[in-house]
Amino acid sequence: MIPSLPRPWWLKAATVLFVIAFLLFLFMPLATVAAFAFNDAPYPAPPWQGFTLDWFIGNESLARTGLFRDEELLGSILTSLLVASWVTLLSVMIGTTNAFLMERMRFRGQGLLSLLMLVPLVIPGVILGISILAFASRVADLLGDLFGWEVEFLRPGLPLVVLGQISYLIAIATLTISARLKRFDRTLEEAAYNLGASRLAVLGTITLPYLQPALIGSAAIVFLMSFENFNTTLMLVGADSPLTVMMYGRMRDGATPVLNAVSVFLMVASAALALLLMRGDDRQRR
Repeated sequence: MIPSLPRPWWLKAATVLFVIAFLLFLFMPLATVAAFAFNDAPYPAPPWQGFTLDWFIGNESLARTGLFRDEELLGSILTSLLVASWVTLLSVMIGTTNAFLMERMRFRGQGLLSLLMLVPLVIPGVILGISILAFASRVADLLGDLFGWEVEFLRPGLPLVVLGQISYLIAIATLTISARLKRFDRTLEEAAYNLGASRLAVLGTITLPYLQPALIGSAAIVFLMSFENFNTTLMLVGADSPLTVMMYGRMRDGATPVLNAVSVFLMVASAALALLLMRGDDRQRR
């Protein structure tokens, strides 16, 4: 439909109602979780009993351990940050290499390789986690039997969680960076070569600065997806539980408003990260 053409009143009303319904569907669960993080009751559900900050800062007289005094939860947040940081670093580095390989090179089987790279994206996370766990365990057992090596990073634990997550997040980073690299004007590099610049200088002063928005964007996407990942992580985790696995265990034992407080904390942190990225993008455009 052409926006400049007049529309009947019922179509305008239907559009407004659709937008309102969509926003309510999107934000009402988040608003509910956020509201009951401040409810003065030992359960994260109605009715409302009054405002309190106990689920954030704790209250010893009522035997309430708040988020910022719950060492187990804080440790799981740090574990998730550690895993997400390593996954982001490795995924962006390998994704950048893959992007140059796919966009700058021409070789036999390139199309098949591109297709295989996307396969992990359509495999359910549970299946992917079980497959990686079974393969890594078999390899570790084989190395132990043949050479007597005890390869700890192939056993359930944080290194295996990192390997499991990058197995599919690399594809997201590759696609994001490739889309940016595909639009790059290579005559800029050729002009720099003609002026005597080295390959490393051209890469550092022309190509990578052009790719910076894609690098930052892919890093943000990979970081958030790694931080909130549950299915693959659950299959590969060891003694140190990331936040999603920790919250799952707490939910099975009985939910408390502390989990709502964790959700509020994560929503605020995600919003701050998004605003920071948007501000950086606006500065680059100026």
